[in-house]
Amino acid sequence: MMTPRILALIVAFSFPAVAVAGETLDRVRAKGEVVDVLVNDYPPFGFINDNNELDGFDVDVAKAFAEKLGVKLKLETPGWEAIIGGKWAGRWDVAISSATPTEERAKVVNFPAIYYSLPAVLVVNKDETAIQSVKDISGKKVGVGTGSSYEAYVNRNFVIPGQPAIEFPFDTVEAVPGDETVNFQNLALGPGVRLDAIVASAGTAQGQIEATGKLKVVGKPLFAEPNAVVTDKGDPEWDAEVARVIKELRDDGTIAKISEKWFHTDITKDVE
Repeated sequence: MMTPRILALIVAFSFPAVAVAGETLDRVRAKGEVVDVLVNDYPPFGFINDNNELDGFDVDVAKAFAEKLGVKLKLETPGWEAIIGGKWAGRWDVAISSATPTEERAKVVNFPAIYYSLPAVLVVNKDETAIQSVKDISGKKVGVGTGSSYEAYVNRNFVIPGQPAIEFPFDTVEAVPGDETVNFQNLALGPGVRLDAIVASAGTAQGQIEATGKLKVVGKPLFAEPNAVVTDKGDPEWDAEVARVIKELRDDGTIAKISEKWFHTDITKDVE
């Protein structure tokens, strides 16, 4: 559920006082093409399918975004750190890449529109008995995506603007950042073989549970996680256009249909 404070913070972060208005919007219109960046190692949101093509929920949302804009879509995968680090220098126009707004990230990029929300969950091997909830991960090896909100969470330094302070009911954890798919493969080897647990999106977790048959979610959801479209600093007109298009895609049910395709549920329903 998007609170008024979250919306206010998103607006504040997305429209800086000093900006070169319209540069990105003008470029997209002139080229008739929007360049979207995303990660290719985050199934089912973004990944390389069996046909060696980019696929996933975020890819489908990007296709719908470009179609609604009336332009062609170009996809690039420069890496998560490059995306979330800002200073794109006009190389890319937008990132539909499942990014959670945080105060630190908002210093270098904008979050003009939330397009879905999913909880973070704790995943363990199906044979695990010692870890029943997140309280039990103290001193354990916990896999997380490199540079992700989950990494910040297990390191106990995670804040989502506009939401209540997140609780960390565990002591020091040995965070193991890396490719999420590899992390899940390692966890599937057995309890404590390479990892003791993973913190991940509920959507990613469900896909891996179904794929491996060797994992399970334990305990309650850890925190609500709004996910936003990302833009570079400096173009409030483009941010307004991105927000408009995403709102139309939500209002007309397009993103909900894409969600049903990938998750068999509507992950947009808790966004306001």
